[in-house]
Amino acid sequence: MTAALRILTILGARPQFIKAAAVSRAIQSLNRRSMRPVIEEKIVHTGQHYDENMSAVFFEEMAIPAPAYSLGVGSADHGAQTGRMLEKIEEVLQWERPHLCMVYGDTNTTLAGALAAVKQHIPTAHIEAGLRSYDRRMPEEINRLVADQICEFRFCPTRTAVENLQKEGIYSGVFLTGDVMYDCLLFYRRQLQPQHSALLGRFGLAAGGYFLATIHRAENTDDAGRLEQIIAGLSRIAETLAPVLLPLHPRTAARLEQMTLRLSPRFHLLEPVSYLTMLALETNARAILTDSGGVQKEAYFLRVPCLTFRDRTEWPETVHSGWNTLAEADAQQIVRAAGSLQRPSSDRDRQEYGDGKAAEKIVQILLDEFKARL
Repeated sequence: MTAALRILTILGARPQFIKAAAVSRAIQSLNRRSMRPVIEEKIVHTGQHYDENMSAVFFEEMAIPAPAYSLGVGSADHGAQTGRMLEKIEEVLQWERPHLCMVYGDTNTTLAGALAAVKQHIPTAHIEAGLRSYDRRMPEEINRLVADQICEFRFCPTRTAVENLQKEGIYSGVFLTGDVMYDCLLFYRRQLQPQHSALLGRFGLAAGGYFLATIHRAENTDDAGRLEQIIAGLSRIAETLAPVLLPLHPRTAARLEQMTLRLSPRFHLLEPVSYLTMLALETNARAILTDSGGVQKEAYFLRVPCLTFRDRTEWPETVHSGWNTLAEADAQQIVRAAGSLQRPSSDRDRQEYGDGKAAEKIVQILLDEFKARL
């Protein structure tokens, strides 16, 4: 292969910035070792997450290459948002004509990026392929299903993900690589600074003395009854068990402004925090309470007990290992489950999510696949 492999990475949301950081770092490392640009990566930022604390800070903190294109799509209903992304991404693809597009995870950006690329006959790689919650009420589940059907390369984080694709008759272009989020955690955990100390000091908290919570899934935020039950449960946990810190996703913040709630003074609502601050808060939490797929995994990687406000998860390994417990959006159930959270008696090996070198494997596979095409 003499010409550089030109990759367009399409991102738009916080979890994708984290995952892409690992792959971009692997690309940069390869280019340095080769003493020439073996891979040229350009990033397209759709603007699905456009808040400074949900977007720009991640690029700065994680040293992700600055976007070559910022599309500024912003917030909208699913159909409108996806349609605007599709139109704008298509324009970029017609201009750039990359050899390959990469999409990550399960957001509307994932779906729009995959659709736009495939319609332009550009090979596309889906990183974090094969995940299934088997709950089609979740927009994320539909995005996963479609992306896995139309992408040429499917990089799976777990053996379960590979098996899910096989159940759907998808065998070609499937690669078991491990989880790029595990790569990120191992890399950035070594760089953690005590940036969370001032935050904990503000509330008089110490390591192990608080619960950390996140809420952002549409199934919880867009249903006022479910959100009210979750918030009521968290407030009761703060009052009876230990203080709760809840960094607010913009969607959640907007919903809470519309509600009349009585919260415990030990229940602290925060602005969104950076990746490194979140990692530090997770590391030092008594337990984590969330509906986020990524946070479930980070809790598992860090060996912090986790309670997930969902009745299904696309990360079943976290539940089977005993580190993650599922709970419905019911205040009493949430409080009971949180009070029972503890380290499992037997601890399964972390290798279910790879060895921390998933990004390197992805980059090498793509190089090998494209040798004959360039």
